[in-house]
Amino acid sequence: MSTMVSYEEALGLIMDRAPLRGIEAVPLAQAPGRILARPSRAEITRPSAALSAMDGYAVRLADVRDAGRSLEVIGEAPAGHIFHGRIGEGEAVRIFTGGVLPDGADHIVIQEEVLRDGDQITTTRAYSEPEYVRRAGLDFEKGDLLLEQGERLGPASIGLVAAGNIADVDVMLKPRVGILSNGDELKTAGSDLAPGEIPDANLPALSAAIRDWGGEPVDLGLAGDSASAIQDRIFASRDIDVFLPIGGASVGDHDLMRPAFKTLGFEPVFERVAVRPGKPSWLSKNGKTLVLGLTGNPASAFVCARLFLRPLLTGQPNAMLPAATETPMPENGPRAHFMRAAVSVSDDGRLVANVAGNQDSSLIRPLVQSNALLYRAPHAPALDTGEPAPIIVTGELK
Repeated sequence: MSTMVSYEEALGLIMDRAPLRGIEAVPLAQAPGRILARPSRAEITRPSAALSAMDGYAVRLADVRDAGRSLEVIGEAPAGHIFHGRIGEGEAVRIFTGGVLPDGADHIVIQEEVLRDGDQITTTRAYSEPEYVRRAGLDFEKGDLLLEQGERLGPASIGLVAAGNIADVDVMLKPRVGILSNGDELKTAGSDLAPGEIPDANLPALSAAIRDWGGEPVDLGLAGDSASAIQDRIFASRDIDVFLPIGGASVGDHDLMRPAFKTLGFEPVFERVAVRPGKPSWLSKNGKTLVLGLTGNPASAFVCARLFLRPLLTGQPNAMLPAATETPMPENGPRAHFMRAAVSVSDDGRLVANVAGNQDSSLIRPLVQSNALLYRAPHAPALDTGEPAPIIVTGELK
């Protein structure tokens, strides 16, 4: 009898057996999509000095607490050019956005709130506290943590690292993931299809996901429904860290993937997972090389790749957040159920989940229409509308 584990047990077994990955330093231009190998800390304080947030005049707050105060303009401080004098009583310095506040100044009077006549300005309103000043270290201080280890580097995070005066980052080497699809009925997308043949949607979808999760997808081809065809593809592969066989993972006469890998020395870690969809998912290992087997149904393959392959590649488990359900939900059965859902942010800031009506594991369109997986624990009680349930965010929230 095959070994079936819970979702939590499967995730723990996968994380414990994740292959050790090397580290390399890359310049920021080569960092998009890579996984940070070490925490990133700021090399500088930003901003390094107090700056003006607006065009106007740097003054002492004590001089402008009443409207109608007249001040003498003694210089200018555009961005990148520091005024080296000191502002005294009754004095002002013309300043522009991003300019460093001169010594003695603690307030900005914006240009719309003064009348200027030559080197004299007159304020048109009273001020009770400093305004339009960006204090030193407002964004971050030198030594502050900018990014955690394990974060995927995108445009904003790369900009943050660059602002911390960091030119190179340590990232994980990309694990090579060999995708091996199985099925006589499968053809490459764009092929002329005979009756009973279908395009392989899993290869391009999972290749994109693997790149997004910091890996390097390797197409091992389509293997026909024979043990020898599968083994030929495995033998032809080179330098694969994780094999990702798709299909041939159901119970029946055509369950060929697991036996093919077992014959080649891969020992099972688990053979089924108590989840919906994706119960036949399995894990085997031979030395440092892992095999994560997924079923051929596209939704099932994609959901279980998110649940198990993403943590394996990133070293980070999937975070869960609470969301209110838009419709009542019945009591769950004995397996954990990960339901495709569209999650939005309500006017009061809560997450609200609308579960797709048809959760059939062969359907791909609900994946596009969803941006989260709603988690129902084994034997979870029924939920009324508005009650919370855990979700895993898989896309952009609307």
